[in-house]
Amino acid sequence: MDGPMAQQTVSRCLQEVTTALNAPHLLRKHIRFPQNRNERNLIKQKFYDKYGLPAVVGCIDCSHVAIVRPSEHEERYFNRKHFHSINTQVICDSDLLITNVDASYGGATHDAYIWRECEIRNHLEGFQDETVYLLGDSGYALREHMMTPVDNAVENSPEGRYNYLQKRVRCTIERTFGVLKGRWRCLLAARELHYCPETAGKIILACCVLHNMCIRAGIEGPELTEEEHQSERTRQVPFETAASSTQALQAGRRARNSLIQMLERNR
Repeated sequence: MDGPMAQQTVSRCLQEVTTALNAPHLLRKHIRFPQNRNERNLIKQKFYDKYGLPAVVGCIDCSHVAIVRPSEHEERYFNRKHFHSINTQVICDSDLLITNVDASYGGATHDAYIWRECEIRNHLEGFQDETVYLLGDSGYALREHMMTPVDNAVENSPEGRYNYLQKRVRCTIERTFGVLKGRWRCLLAARELHYCPETAGKIILACCVLHNMCIRAGIEGPELTEEEHQSERTRQVPFETAASSTQALQAGRRARNSLIQMLERNR
């Protein structure tokens, strides 16, 4: 029978589909960080072929997805832009595929804290004989495996050229968020998910699974308009420069300096 669908029916269908897409075997199948050297090398090669930056296995950032005010622990979700949100961490590859996502933290949680608690961080720190980098903004602490911009770099200096390239490659994560939210517009910060945080997190994960399915199938999605991009930028919480322990920071600086020197030799 043609006609409008009852809200209860829509809610039930949404819950069933979301639950199905959050099944552990589906999440493992469709959102998968590279687990062995061969898989990492494939991702590294694609980044290098596109941008000329070696050893990159992904770009990382967080994006706020607005939710209604939770009935419990409201303070965990109230961000510095004065709305309630899930602060969603995403890692992507050069094809805009999402290889890792965490939608379990409230908007009051800083990006750097989410990364410190992430199992991928421990995974990367375990590499002793392989060079791998994630690219992040200055909200992340510089580490041997996390390449961030050089503060106050002089334009056209080696550090300035590195910053230009690092930002150009890191735009991959911004494009990933743009395609994800352009396709699944309930995730736009200008809107709100009218569900409890746990359900909202599952909806975010479900959208990420569907995003990857579409990318692999070659289905193009509508990207955000410039006006929508601007709206997203104004609603996102500015990063705070991450604190860093001296020993780990020094190791990160040595790794970044080595990368900058390599880029200069290959100019």
